Amino acid sequence: MANGLPDPPCGLLTADSARSLVDSVDAFLFDCDGVIWKGDKLIEGVSETMELLRKLGKKLVFVTNNSRKSRRQYSKKFRSLGLEVTEDEIFTSSFAAAMFLKLNNFPPEKKVYVVGEDGILEELKLAGFECFGGPEDGKKNIKLEADFYFEHDKSVGAVVVGLDQYFNYYKMQYARICISENPGCLFIATNRDPSGHMTSGQEWPGAGTMVAAVSCSVQKEPIVVGKPSSFLMDFLLESFNLETSRMCMVGDRLDTDILFGQNTGCKTLLVLSGCTALPELLDASNKIHPDLYTNSVYDLVGLLQK
Repeated sequence: MANGLPDPPCGLLTADSARSLVDSVDAFLFDCDGVIWKGDKLIEGVSETMELLRKLGKKLVFVTNNSRKSRRQYSKKFRSLGLEVTEDEIFTSSFAAAMFLKLNNFPPEKKVYVVGEDGILEELKLAGFECFGGPEDGKKNIKLEADFYFEHDKSVGAVVVGLDQYFNYYKMQYARICISENPGCLFIATNRDPSGHMTSGQEWPGAGTMVAAVSCSVQKEPIVVGKPSSFLMDFLLESFNLETSRMCMVGDRLDTDILFGQNTGCKTLLVLSGCTALPELLDASNKIHPDLYTNSVYDLVGLLQK
């Protein structure tokens, strides 16, 4: 036992293992919600940890499944919390959705319907796609009257579903009817996270809940572009001259962050500052084990200075 934590099947971060980890990698990939911040509140010691790792010559990259913001908007959020992070260092699931369509030669005459927020809309527009939906459709209502017929745009060729605090019956039906009735319409999910720290005080339903609702209504599984899919890693490798074996994925979720790291050949570090509690990690039914785990990213600072 160290740092007050017991030893599960994976290794507890110690002074020796922290030094070994830092020496063995060139880049740290950080999840954001529950690792860097909770809602709009910075987690203690994040600034000091980033400063130390940069002094040690490590590349820092931020890989988030939260699609509510674009890379530009996330860069602004980092600055508001006193952290200097450029758009090029940020990889979001909203960006991944836009890049998936681009790589798969999505027809320019087709439109994208968005169940989600401004982050998805902005990234799609930056990639050159015509899109609609988002927060604006959160204001629309349906009355299920006898002769009511739901009209939709038959030129929609893809529906992207992400975290959406404005999710409603109108959006669910629009997504359902496009996927079901428009020939070849793609069903894309930014991620399937069941919950997340949208505010500092508690967890909230994640994008996975919206995805599950649409998936159930169409009886079809989506294409998932966020973690744990390795799709985002392809862009990361194009942007930086790094090998995955020289990267460490730092996250608070076993089924997304840690699995993403394992799927792509990275070292993995679980922090207990977010969604995953120690009992879940220690549970015999858990089959996803990080290489190392610790309370928070700030532990790196104390352990490396020993």
